Amino acid sequence: MGASPAPVVLFTLLWLAIGGVMPFFVPKGDNRGLIQTMIILTAVSCYTFWLCAYMSQMNPLIGPQLENDTLVIMRHEWM
Repeated sequence: MGASPAPVVLFTLLWLAIGGVMPFFVPKGDNRGLIQTMIILTAVSCYTFWLCAYMSQMNPLIGPQLENDTLVIMRHEWM
C-alpha cells in the first residue's frame, strides 16, 4: 500500500488553517494568549496524531493473524 498525497495535503492544509488562522479570530481579553496557545497546540497535536496513525498503516509491523479456513473464504468471496 502506497501513500496517496491527497489525504496528506488535505489534512495538512486543514490543520494548518486551524492552527494558523483561528488564533487571529480570538477576541481580545485577559486570556487571549492562553486561548491562542491552546488552539495552536490542539492543531499540532491532532495533526501529529493523525499523521502517525496514517503512516503506521502504510507499513504495519504486524499483519493480521488469520486461520487458513478464513483465508480461503475471503479469497472465495473477494474473487
